[in-house]
Formats: sequence, structure tokens, C-alpha cells
Amino acid sequence: MDKLKRVLSGRDTEEQPSALAQIVDSTSLGWGTRVKGFVACFAIGCLCSLLGSCLLWVPRKGLTLFAVFYTLGNIASIGSTLFLMGPMKQLKRMFEPTRLIATIVMLLCLILTLCSAFW
Repeated sequence: MDKLKRVLSGRDTEEQPSALAQIVDSTSLGWGTRVKGFVACFAIGCLCSLLGSCLLWVPRKGLTLFAVFYTLGNIASIGSTLFLMGPMKQLKRMFEPTRLIATIVMLLCLILTLCSAFW
């Protein structure tokens, strides 16, 4: 479990953490709280996506409800990993050169899904 914590926090080696790292560790969420937040946020995301898929069949408003709940579900599911990695590390990894195109396409598709439902 300690190895997993080190990998997710960006400290792959067994070296002593710096003073700044100790301050960040002491002011951040505990590991158990992070896992609980991840599970809760991921479950909410899955529930919203599933609810959106079920609401697709509602007459007249079904497509709009689907787009809203499906988008919220995807955002919540992606946001759940913020609990494990932290917001800045998550954003840095999302916008790395190897992941940049995938990130842009994914965000663009989320925006276009909402635009297509409301227009």
C-alpha cells in the first residue's frame, strides 16, 4: 500500500521527502479520506451516467436530460481521480504532450454533447 501511495503522490523512490513535501502531506487529505472521496465521486458519476441513459427514453425532454446527466456523470467520474492524485498533478498529466490530443477531444465532446442537446 505504501508503494501505491508513493507512486500516486509522485515519489517513486525511497528518498526522504523535502520540507515542502512534508508540509503538503500534513495539510492534505489522509489516504483513507482520499479513497472514500474517490469511491463516492466515482459512484455518483456512474449513477448519473446510468440515470442519463435511462432518461433518454423520456418523451420530448429525454435527449436534453440524457446530455446533462451523462456529461455530469463523466465529469464526476474524471473528477474522482482528483482525490487520488491531487488537482494539479491530475491537470499536469492530462495536458502532457502524449495525452493532450485525447484530453482536448474528450473535453470538446463533452461540450458538444451539451451544445447539441440545448440547440
